[in-house]
Parts: sequence; structure tokens; C-alpha cells
Amino acid sequence: MTLDMSRCDLNIKSNNSSHHTDLNGEERLIVRRGQPFNITLHLKPGSEEFKLAESSFTFVVETGPLPSEESGTKVSFSLRDTTVDTEWSASASNDPSGNTVSVSISSSPDAPIGLYSLFLEQGWEKASLGQFILLFNSWCPRDAVYMQSESKREEYVLAQHGQIYRGTYKRIKGTPWHYGQFEPGILDICLKILDKNPKFVCDPDEDCSARRNPVYVTRVLSTMINSEDDRGVLVGEWDEILDGVHPLDWIDSGEILHLWAESGPVRYGQCWVFAAVACTVSRALGIPCRVVTNFGSAHDTDANLVIELLFDESGNRISSDSIWNFHVWVESWMTRPDLGPEYDGWQASDPTPQETSDGLFCCGPASVKAIREGELTKKYDAPFIFAEVNADVVNLLQLPDGEFVKLSGSTKSVGQFISTKAVGTDERLDITHQYKYPEGSKEERQVYEKAQHHNKLHQQQQEEESGLHIKLAHDMVVGSDFEVCAVLTNNYKKTRNCTFVFFARAISYNGKQGDSCGFASDKVKVPSGQERRLSLKLQYDSYGSVITPDRLIQLSAIAFDKKATDYHIAEKTIVLDEPDIDIKLTEKAAVNQPVTAELSLWNPLPELLQDCSFTIGGFGLTGVKHVTVKYVPFQNKKSKHYKKYFIPTRAGSSVLLVSFDSDKLKNIKSFAKVVVEESISTEI
Repeated sequence: MTLDMSRCDLNIKSNNSSHHTDLNGEERLIVRRGQPFNITLHLKPGSEEFKLAESSFTFVVETGPLPSEESGTKVSFSLRDTTVDTEWSASASNDPSGNTVSVSISSSPDAPIGLYSLFLEQGWEKASLGQFILLFNSWCPRDAVYMQSESKREEYVLAQHGQIYRGTYKRIKGTPWHYGQFEPGILDICLKILDKNPKFVCDPDEDCSARRNPVYVTRVLSTMINSEDDRGVLVGEWDEILDGVHPLDWIDSGEILHLWAESGPVRYGQCWVFAAVACTVSRALGIPCRVVTNFGSAHDTDANLVIELLFDESGNRISSDSIWNFHVWVESWMTRPDLGPEYDGWQASDPTPQETSDGLFCCGPASVKAIREGELTKKYDAPFIFAEVNADVVNLLQLPDGEFVKLSGSTKSVGQFISTKAVGTDERLDITHQYKYPEGSKEERQVYEKAQHHNKLHQQQQEEESGLHIKLAHDMVVGSDFEVCAVLTNNYKKTRNCTFVFFARAISYNGKQGDSCGFASDKVKVPSGQERRLSLKLQYDSYGSVITPDRLIQLSAIAFDKKATDYHIAEKTIVLDEPDIDIKLTEKAAVNQPVTAELSLWNPLPELLQDCSFTIGGFGLTGVKHVTVKYVPFQNKKSKHYKKYFIPTRAGSSVLLVSFDSDKLKNIKSFAKVVVEESISTEI
């Protein structure tokens, strides 16, 4: 029998709700693979009653510009008694009235993700039933991204707000970020990113077919979030920024993705921005994802798993290897059938363009378990990520004659306090143990030795005790003057006559040194077992004009006794504290009702702030774009209070993100949780 059909109802609202895609809206059908969805076929009046046993029609699904059965981008399937959870299948039942036929369609749990067209074939006739988007499904046990924990699925797939950790390992600060994967238009942009990747351009059908594999998709995103090899999303910039948007000014991914869709690569991003956008796109496509920060992150340029930091006698660093104060990447959850089940789970990938992999600027996904065990032959890019979290460090001083003298070494300074947002709270979760065994432990050293073996290196640098360290002040608030101290201890039996140098300079989070902002030196005689101190006063008049918006200052102390060929060096990076934005809502939040946010901020600087502005935003609170309001100059050492109202458009829990910017005080961010109630009608 054939169906004389008048229309097809995709039941968008109920399907999207059961597939956890209702936050995308009700404009179109968005489902997750391996899980049935229901459609309703409406028959024309007077049509013959539907009988399953006599049906002779076929459903066809197609994705990509060149769908084919060979690549799995085109699949045909007929009705059966019930759907199955291993392949595309359909079952049907008719309404007692005989006017409609309810059809349940289940996609394959390893079907390629993307935009699909659904057809009904009867003989030689082919009728379009509509389109739908198919996503990865962490609720489906047969899907490669399956997560057993509902709370983790809510955090790593559905949560639209998070914390990204920055600063130094001694002063870790969470910065709020709005991922916004369910905002209008974002899913389309994410699919567009896949369609712009070089592999799609070369072979569209092969690329679309490969989108069944989250490993493949994650590697594509690692390439496409940066714009080094293609017209990807973000342009990276770590030097002085004179155009575009400074990376510190971004507070959400949605604005970046919309700008890219409208006009191409967006200027500018740095590691946390690259990672945040990658997290948004991954979650939008259904891949569980989280943002991870590694403090004391090594950049090993020659892949020998040793960070060789070279200095001249003035303390200037002259090496290509470096240690970033922090570096941010993402982890995505998936199985690794290409590596073996023991490497399933979190996979690290890094969209920040640092080194090439297979000829492109991408990194990962690499199994975090493989990194922890030093299994560096496991793809992708495990040696580079291993070095970021577990490389040994050697400090070398270049003498005027060109000879290098070893100052000190460390096996513990790289890879500290590896952090991500905890599930269900805004607390920091330390996941260092997932990347490495405890520092200095037998297991950690064994893993390092194994990693060296994989890289054909059999030397191991041991940590040496330094008689030089730096002590910090308790209150180091931007705008204040404070004093730091270098302490030199003579651990030898004889008196030492040393040249003692202590200086400060601005530094970026990626280790790039800036201008000097303090210097002190002395000739000291240090008897055995005694110490000498050299103080350095850091004044705002000196550091205020040279620090970057990261508010980082690197302190370096060098002490050497040339006669005894005894050299010591100590370094410490400090991050200046910032004022807090106080946020208060004057009334309860309700849909379509204005809510006033009272914002207050203290200016800690001893000078006037110009070009002041507050920016507020949040999903369902301020619309797609954030609201920026400029204010009059801000007096020094004073508090300012501002009011700004917004009108929520969606009920439920959300987060109001607030940032303050000015000519001299930048990157001040805070947030407040907001629970929006349904609008209460006053009509009788």
C-alpha cells in the first residue's frame, strides 16, 4: 500500500525536549544520535487506512553535498516492528482515526553528525519530509561520547557558563565565561566551521563521513578555531595590540562566533579565548568538553622533554624554550578505539597555534591517561602535551666567552595546579593527578624516564638546591607601592664575595618579557651559614605604564661569585590583585520584566580613569549581544556606583557577566547568578 500524505509534522517541541536540545529553540528539529525521535504523517482526507503489514515505503536520510551509501552519508531503511539501537531503523503505528501515522525513527549511534534531509520513497516517488540536525549523544551508551553521570552531562554538555582559571600557581583566579552553545545561530555557525575546514574542501563526502568519529571532529576543531592554516575563527596575537579586540576584553564565545560568521577571522585571541571557543563548539555538537588550565606550562620547541632556559649575565633570557605562567586548553570525553579501551575518557586538545602537527597548527586529541603513563607513541601529539605538564627544567648562564654554566635545575616547576571548573559548582577542581603522578615520586620519575626513552633521550636533569630565593609582600594591589626582597644564603663552608642583582620587568602570561620596572644591585660578603637581603621597591609610577592587562611582573635575582665559579638565579612571577565589582539586583528577575543591576567598583589607582565602561551580558538576560555603557571619568582612590537595567527573556537559571574597562585599569570581571521566574500576569 502507498501513503497519500498531506504533510509531515516533525514534532519539534517534544523531540527537542527528549533529546536535550530544547534550549536551541523550537524552530527546527535537533536530535542526538542513537536515540529515537517521533514524526507524524498526516494523510489526506479519504485516504486508505494505514496497515503496517502492507506498507511498501522506505525512509532515506542524507547528509553532506555528495551523499552516498558507500560512505554512510546516505542510508535507506524500511519499517520494522520496533526500532533497534544499533543502526538506522523505523517503526510505525496508526491513529485510531486513521488520519495520521506515527513513526519512530532511530539513528545509528555512530552516524555522522550534521544537517540531514529526510525523505519518504514510494516506488519511483520521493517526498521530502523535512530536515533535522543530528548531534553526538552523551546520553546513549553506544555513542562514543557516552557519559554515565547525569551531573557530568549537565556540566560538560548543557552548561552555558563556566570559570576559566588564570594568573600564577600561587594566585589562581577564576574568570567567568559565557559559552552560549544554545544561543540563536550558534549551532549553524559550528556546522559552518566544519564545512570550512581544509579536509572538507578537498573531499566533502569523505570529510562528512568521518564526522561520525569525535576524535576526527575534535582534531578538525583544533585546526579551525585558530586561523593559521585557513580562515579559522580566531587570529592569535601576543605582541602589542593596536587594532581589533584585546583577548582580555572577551567574556563570551557567542560574539566571537557571530563575528567570524559575518566577516571571517576575528582579531584577537590568546590561549583561554581559543580554548573557550573550542569548548562552545564541542558542546554545541554534543561532545562533552571542559576548559583546563595548566600553571607553569612548558613550551618545548625542540621536543627533547627538557626546557633549557638560557640567560646572559644581565639576566636576559635568550632561549627559544619557555615556561608560560599558565596555558589553557580543552579536554573532550570520548572512547579511543584507535588506541585501545584503556585510553578512553578525557582527551586533551589545544586550538592555540604553537607548533604544527601533520603540517597544520593543531594539537590533539591526546589521551590524558597516555600522558600520565608516558605513552608518547599514542596519537595525537602526546609528546608536546607531556612536556607542557612534566618537562624537566635546566637554567644555564652564558658567560661573555660564550661558555654556558649550569645554574640550577628543577623536576617540579612544570605542570602545577592543573585546574578546571568542578561539576555543578563554581569551585576549582585540581586534576593534576590525572596528568602526572605526584612530583618526585618513584612512579613520576619512571614515567619521565620512559618518556625520554620514547624520544631517544636517556639523560635526566636533577633538581639542585639554590641558595637564593625571593620573598613577596602581603598586599600587592595594582596601583599600590610595595617592597619585595631577594634572600641569598651561603650554604658553603667558606665566605662568598658575590655580585647581587635584583630586578623586575613586566611580563606576559606566555613568558614574553617586557620593559623593566625596577632594579637594585650590591656587592655582598656572605659568611658561611649566613644570609644577605636585597630589597626592591616596586612603585606604581614605574610599573603602571609597562605592565600588560595581565598585571604580571617577573622578579629575577642573580648572585655570582666569579672566583669560585658559583652562580645562582631565582625567578618569581607575581600577579597584582585587582578590585572587585560588586553586583546587586534590586528586584527579583522575571521574564519580560525590567531588572536593575547596581554595580560598584573601587578605583585603586592614584590617577584618574578615562574611557570607563561597564559591559553586562548573559544568556536569556540581555539578548544575543552584550550591553556596553560608557561613563564619565573615574576619580582616583574613589568608589563609583552605577545602575543598569536589563529585561530577561527566558525563565530559569542564568549568569550575569559584568566587566569593567578603562584606559588604565582593564580586564576587571565578575558575575552574579540569576534565577529568572516566569512572568506573573496582573490581569484578572
